[in-house]
Amino acid sequence: MSVAKIIEVNSSSKTSMEDAVKSGLKKCAESVKNIKGAWVNEIKVVTDDAGNVQEWRTNLRVTFIVE
Repeated sequence: MSVAKIIEVNSSSKTSMEDAVKSGLKKCAESVKNIKGAWVNEIKVVTDDAGNVQEWRTNLRVTFIVE
């Protein structure tokens, strides 16, 4: 039997949504073992006055197996 746990992680990137997700998972993996997947729960962008994207922000729900 195994037990899974879900934590929420917020991450951001000036490059892309994909980069925000990857950097969030990479940082999470520094302290969490057995990561099995993640849901992108929320996406937000920060814009300038002209509507150009300045930063991508994501909220991830990361699932991992508890040892």
